[in-house]
Amino acid sequence: MLLALTFDDGPNTTTTPQILDILKEYNAVASFFLIGRNITPASGMVVHRALSQGCEICNHSISHLRMGQMTPEEIYREVQPCSDLIQGLTGYAPRFFRPPFIDVSPVLFDNVDLTFICGSGCNDWMPEVTAQQRIQMVLSHARDGEIILLHDSEGNINTVKALRFLVPELRRRGFRFVTCSQLFRENRISPAPGHLYSNVFE
Repeated sequence: MLLALTFDDGPNTTTTPQILDILKEYNAVASFFLIGRNITPASGMVVHRALSQGCEICNHSISHLRMGQMTPEEIYREVQPCSDLIQGLTGYAPRFFRPPFIDVSPVLFDNVDLTFICGSGCNDWMPEVTAQQRIQMVLSHARDGEIILLHDSEGNINTVKALRFLVPELRRRGFRFVTCSQLFRENRISPAPGHLYSNVFE
């Protein structure tokens, strides 16, 4: 069974490295959806570390605005600069896009030539959600082909705590961690345009 861990709102030099430490300990990989404005020389080094561990870098817009009501020109200004920054850092253009707040529209689908990723979340952007609650929600979503939506935003310590339990527990339950690209490729699924994926089989 394959599972993709994904992390939004980085990169940073605090929480992102802690998550990479856990992934490295268990020889696991993930996909990181970056906000372009968070890419700095220091956080860029963290992105290089993620790449060296086999992780994938994806687009989460340049400034994390709601995009469901945007014009094509506004959409371009949010998506393309982030892709350009990622390509400059990684050497490749990102394949996947997670719209901020999962706020989508037909105009957005028509003007972003990337695969749209949602994922099953655990409300881990809310500080009041405990690590144990996050664990329970992720475990309840875990199934073959699933994309798990988490956040490596600065100071999100409860997700770090949850991940220390989740990675070995999910592996014990028979899951193998892959990037979004691997999830589609290993299941021989070609992403469909105009579709928002939380599981590659749906």
